[in-house]
Amino acid sequence: MKAIVYEKYGPPDVLQLKEVAKPAPKDDEVLVRVHAASVNAYDWHFLSADIFLIRLSAGLLKPRNTRLGADMAGRIEAVGKNVKQFEPGDEVFGDIGAWGNGSFAEYVCVPEIAFALKPVNLSFEEAAAVPMAALTALQGLRDEGQIQPGQKVLIQGASGGVGTFAVQIAKSFGAQVTAVCSARNLDQARSLGADQVIDYTKEDFTKSGQHYDLIFAANGYHPISAYKRALSSKGVYVMAGGTATQIFQAMLLGSWMSEREGKKMGGVVAKSNQKDLIFLKGLIEAGKVRPVIDRCYSLGETADALRYLGTGHARGKIVITI
Repeated sequence: MKAIVYEKYGPPDVLQLKEVAKPAPKDDEVLVRVHAASVNAYDWHFLSADIFLIRLSAGLLKPRNTRLGADMAGRIEAVGKNVKQFEPGDEVFGDIGAWGNGSFAEYVCVPEIAFALKPVNLSFEEAAAVPMAALTALQGLRDEGQIQPGQKVLIQGASGGVGTFAVQIAKSFGAQVTAVCSARNLDQARSLGADQVIDYTKEDFTKSGQHYDLIFAANGYHPISAYKRALSSKGVYVMAGGTATQIFQAMLLGSWMSEREGKKMGGVVAKSNQKDLIFLKGLIEAGKVRPVIDRCYSLGETADALRYLGTGHARGKIVITI
């Protein structure tokens, strides 16, 4: 089968399209023909090792696992003897990052718990755009943010992959949503359900005097102290993405600030979770959430897809059709 392989850290240019052995499912695994995958900042970090901690887990000098890709959607071709939930022909979607990545390929073999049945109202490309970004938004808002109906919730970075899901998921929980993005994305944010929109090139919400019960930063670039200033007295700040500096601030200063101030400051890293995938499937089939796709690429154009991701200007998700 064909697969994208990288044997050293670096820019997208180090990616290679190669012929590799087609996997066979173990007893608790399913073999899935990948129809589509999507790219995430997660893939960029593993490719470039721009965050040094990546090297501690993935390989100090070069990647131990040469495969990339977590998000995917496809059709099951074979199942192991212990598999109970699926059968050949089922259409599934999921995040396989916890099982070694590899969705930038024609086939994958991973445990059945990585997947849920694909939403019936989505194409393979649309379904592949969902898992990691939507799980990050859901787990950040619901689990870390403890979102409640009627709360004032601000989504920073509302036009990207995670942000477009966060706006919709926050609305599904009954929140009053303010979306922060650039001028060209304001109409898109409104179409996704935002009650108010802020053009970050014209207004700094951390200096406006407005206070929010929950700030979800899909793209956090302000100092953590600025977010604290924009929170209500018992407000919660959740970082889901940003620069290395912002990530370390949230990790190192968040718990200390939370203890001193009564405002909760922290972050979220998506955890692949079949129960949450099924929950998202329900929201999608009910028409409450839909993926936003910016561009589609072929498997052979994966380097171009990641190069575009690296510009930081994608509107929604970038998908690879396989």
